[in-house]
Amino acid sequence: MQVKQDYEEEPQVKRTGRRSDCPINFALQIFGDTWSLLVIRDLMFTDRRTYSEFLSAEEGIATNILATRLNQLQATGLIRRRGRGRSATYGLTEKGLDLLPAMLELISWSARYDARTAAPPAFVTRIRTERKTLADELRAGLKRRHGL
Repeated sequence: MQVKQDYEEEPQVKRTGRRSDCPINFALQIFGDTWSLLVIRDLMFTDRRTYSEFLSAEEGIATNILATRLNQLQATGLIRRRGRGRSATYGLTEKGLDLLPAMLELISWSARYDARTAAPPAFVTRIRTERKTLADELRAGLKRRHGL
């Protein structure tokens, strides 16, 4: 960060490496590519935890893209890695877990507009009718599973 002095006003913080201070832009710069949210999805809603397991997802991510995304997600503090090599396991951090409400909203929105959604109807109904209870249950389970 650089501090920029304009006239005789309070010092203003000028952020570097960001396109703007828009909160949507900030989020997109962290996880706004196709693959990052799919890794987060897998860590939240499937049993995938290793590099090989992420590669086996139906979307067919390329190995170089997966390696890059895992490194970026670690660098931004959304996931953590335990172990070395391809047998290392990945898990959510508290920061990554905080994406749960957004992920639930994306599932609900997609289920509304995608006739071929793979989201189980009962799960979508719970998102829409018992969101807080569902989110609390999921958060507690994810905290246990990811050692938080």
